[in-house]
Parts: sequence; C-alpha cells; structure tokens
Amino acid sequence: MEQTTLKHTKVTLLSAAISGMVAVSPIMTQADEFIDAIKEGEVSGDFRLRYETVDQDNNLKDAKALTLRSRLGYQTGDFFGFSGMLEFEDVRSVFGVNKYNDSVGNGTEYSIIPDPAVTELDQAFLQFKMEEEVTARLGRQVINYDNQRFIGDVGWRQDRQTFDAFTVDYMPVKGLSLQYGFINKRNRVFAEDKDLDSKDHLFNASYLTPVGKLTGYAYLLEMDNHTNNSLDTYGIRFAGSTDASDLKFLYTAEYASQKNKSDIAKYDASYYFAEGGVDIYGITVKVGYEVLGSDDGKYGFSTPLATAHKFNGWADQFLDTPVQGLKDLYGSLGGDLFAGQWSAVYHDFKADEDTPAIKDLGKEIDLLYSRKFGKHYNAGIKYARYSAGDKASGKVDTNKFWLWVGLTF
Repeated sequence: MEQTTLKHTKVTLLSAAISGMVAVSPIMTQADEFIDAIKEGEVSGDFRLRYETVDQDNNLKDAKALTLRSRLGYQTGDFFGFSGMLEFEDVRSVFGVNKYNDSVGNGTEYSIIPDPAVTELDQAFLQFKMEEEVTARLGRQVINYDNQRFIGDVGWRQDRQTFDAFTVDYMPVKGLSLQYGFINKRNRVFAEDKDLDSKDHLFNASYLTPVGKLTGYAYLLEMDNHTNNSLDTYGIRFAGSTDASDLKFLYTAEYASQKNKSDIAKYDASYYFAEGGVDIYGITVKVGYEVLGSDDGKYGFSTPLATAHKFNGWADQFLDTPVQGLKDLYGSLGGDLFAGQWSAVYHDFKADEDTPAIKDLGKEIDLLYSRKFGKHYNAGIKYARYSAGDKASGKVDTNKFWLWVGLTF
C-alpha cells in the first residue's frame, strides 16, 4: 500500500515538473528573443567638424567657430514589433577657435553662430511597428513633416532640434499616409537653456497620386507657460513631377492660413508658395515665390518649429518673419559635378505690407558644393552673401562661410 502511494506521488511530482517546464518554456523562449533583439541592435554614429565665419556690417566683431558635433546612438532589434532607441549628442569648440556669440550668453561682442557647447540626450524613444501599416513612437525623437517648412529637426545646426512627443504614422491603404503627433517639449538648437514646454498637436494627411503628393495639415501649437496662447495653422500642399521626353518638370503649390491668439492680441496671416522647375541633362533650374503674409504690418506669419535655414536664404536673416511679412522671389541652379552636388540660389526679398520706410528687405546669393567619399565620409563648402535693403528694416550686409567634413555609420 505504501509502495503504491509512493509511486503515485513520484508520478504526480514528475507530471508537475514536466507541466512546469512546459509552462516556463514559452517564457524562456520570449526571454531569449528579447536578448536576441538587444544583441541584434545597431550602433550608429554621426560626426561633423565644421568651420563657420560670420562677417556683418555693424559694430559686432567678426565671428569664427570650429566645432565638432558627435552623435552616438543604439537602436535595438525587433521584439514582437517593439524596439528602442537611445542616442547622445555632444557639441564642442575645438583647437581654441571659439570667437563667436553662441546665442546663450557667451561671446556677445561677436556675431551669432548658434552652436553652444552641450552634452545631452538627443533621442530616447520606444517604438512599435506593425508591418508597414503602423509606426508609433513615445519619447524624445526627431520629427520631420513634408519639406520641413513647418515641422523639422533643424539638422543644419550642430545641436539639432528634437521633441519629447508621442507620434503615430498610419498607412491604411497604399498611397495614403496619416500622421499625428503630440509634443510636450521642444528641445531647440540652443542647448537646454531655451527649450520650451508645450502642448502641440500635429495632424498631417497625404495621398500619393500619379502626378504628385497632395497633403493637408493642421498644426495647433501652444506654449505651456501658464498663459492663454495658441498658434494654429491649417494648410494644403501639392508637390510632384512629370517626365516628358528628356525633360523632367517639377512643381509645387501650397497655401496655409494662421491664427495667433494670446491674452494681448489676435492676429491672422496667410502663407503662399509656388515653385516650378525643370531637370534637363542633369541640370535643375527652379523659380519660386514664397509669401509669409502680414496682418496690417503688425504680425508676420510664423513657423517656430521649422527647419528655417532651408528657406529664405542661408544667411539666416529671416528665421523670424518680420512684422511687415516677407515676399521671397528666388531662382536656383543645381547639378552634379566631380561626383558631388553643386547649387547656386538668388533671392530678392520684399515686405508683404509696404510702409514708407520699409519695402526692400534685401537680396542674397547662396553657393554650395558637397560630396560623399565612399560609404561613410562627406565634405562640403558653403557661402551666403546677404545685401541689406531699406535701413529701417534693421538688417545689415552679412557674409557667412562654412567648410566641413563628416563621418557617419
């Protein structure tokens, strides 16, 4: 009798042990897959050594800066659709070439080169991706919409702009893209001194047609500073190209309306943009006209989250739209040369709302040559010459020059 009981007990224990191992097995498998996702992650690096000078026709001393931007990141592999990203960024002046106003209070006797020294967390987000349909991110991240005219990372500056945000991209059918973002902190290009808390909602929907992409957007911005404020922009954009024999025609049209409300005032302004071009035998010719409108000379159309350096001249004279608004008529040429790319741009700036003292906002010539060397290296040279218009505008003649080398992996 005791023998039978003992055998039964042994069988019961063995069954329990086997059941336990069966139950633990999926957990161990998932743990192994999680470790594999960590091991299969990728390390990335982006280093840029840049020399920049600014010469202005005013009482400020000419600025010179040699800065090194170092960016190191790690992104995990996929774990049931989830992955993570961690990236750090450091900006330093090197070899003692640091005679410049860094925009955060150092070197104020010099012209501004807004590349302050900083070591910070550049990106840190958790991502979920479901095939090609849905991508969602939570955390500090880069956000670029369309051509970055309204939402961008300002990648030209050494300390680029990122956002503490939740974003989701959804592609329900081929060609249709729906994007939403909520931002609660704007990590701007001025180190951490001028970061802004916010409550921004971004909506962007686009559909790819046979002749171009049609996009509608609403960017509802609000600074979280315990005041009543809002900057709401609604717009529509169409951009595309068409081949005809040996020619390729390029075209873009865009319109947006904006309302700026605060406890102090309310303003309305409009945005217009049209660009046409042709690509012939490797040379691209473009003509464009952009208007950032004014509300009776009291307020200019604003794009505070844009990669503004890409627009209205590389001399950065119109990062903030003047209250008179801005009309920018420009033409450009570009193409390939010696395994690199070159471009030349001419701008003619006018006020949207003329006054007796302010109509002409100046002219600018921009030149660029850049190229890649192998898989990981790049270099470039860039020049901007801005000639001021009416004195009452407060602008002065400005020359800027850049020379850089980079390494990415």
